[in-house]
Amino acid sequence: HRDLHSFPTRRSSDLELTKRCPSDSVQKLAATLADAQVDLNPHQIDASLFAFRSPLSKGAILADEVGLGKTIEAGILLSQRWAERKRNLLVIVPANLRKQWHQELADKFFLPATILETRTFNDQIKKKGNLNPFDQKDTIIICSYHFARAKEIYIQKVDWNLVVIDEAHRLRNVYKPTNRIANAIKSAVAAFPKVLLTATPLQNSLLELYGLVSVIDDYTFGDLKSFKTQFTNLTSNADFAELKTRLKPICQRTLRRQVLEYVLFTNRHALVQEFYPSQEEQRLYDLVSDYLQRPTLFALPASQRKLMTLILRRLLASSTHAISGTLDALPANLTPQRRPRPPRASSPKKSPRTTKPSTS
Repeated sequence: HRDLHSFPTRRSSDLELTKRCPSDSVQKLAATLADAQVDLNPHQIDASLFAFRSPLSKGAILADEVGLGKTIEAGILLSQRWAERKRNLLVIVPANLRKQWHQELADKFFLPATILETRTFNDQIKKKGNLNPFDQKDTIIICSYHFARAKEIYIQKVDWNLVVIDEAHRLRNVYKPTNRIANAIKSAVAAFPKVLLTATPLQNSLLELYGLVSVIDDYTFGDLKSFKTQFTNLTSNADFAELKTRLKPICQRTLRRQVLEYVLFTNRHALVQEFYPSQEEQRLYDLVSDYLQRPTLFALPASQRKLMTLILRRLLASSTHAISGTLDALPANLTPQRRPRPPRASSPKKSPRTTKPSTS
């Protein structure tokens, strides 16, 4: 029989290191964010816990409105993975946001990151002998959409612990085989947990929502034909409720009006000024409107006609000076076409010349 006090006692720090927390518990994030230089809001914590809710989850779409801190939410997720020593982390962003992400991860979360582009990619291979520059230890990899598409095979070879895709609405047409960038990125990260960040998961069609969800999980809605049959026309409350049920475990969205209690937005007051166009401005408006309503417009690409019509009308509503440059550029889009030459009038056939035998 031994005295219980003779056994060594664990220090509190050891208990902290071995303590396990539920995936949806805020305690899971407490230690990770102790040193982060960010003022967190409740909806950001909720979004992060939503993405962590299940270890079996294939990922999530965080679709908060603009200005509510989706980058912070992604930073929380990356910090937690980093603290768990799961450090194969990839961030795919538009090219113009690479340096911003690199700076925010360093300044706010003290996370090291490497921007991978053609130069740094080749340096890793030639100077450091790393045959797969995406596979680097103790650094988060940041790359652009186009670079991810070009290096799809390299990305597939790394066992990623988390992939973050910013401005993910760029992948909304992934269901179309012609969208090569979206399909390449989807294929490259298909086997790994991922988080999609977008403020506009739905813009023009429900099919775009189908495309984004399919990047996370192809089986949420089934194939494209099934989705169209059930959800393209939401004619009943039952169909709408079913769509919300399917999205609930995969998509989290917070609106500005939901956070007014603790987020102070700048109050904006619209000042309406009445405007009456002159006769010349009205005539220009009518002429441009008549032109845009023509059944065929050679100066506007057919695939972009709706968008270009909307842009032209907005410019027209602004001022004549605003639209003048665009109107001047339209003739440059016209390709000169040769008119077919009229068939040449056939000349009457001449009878073959006959030679009379000479008489001597």
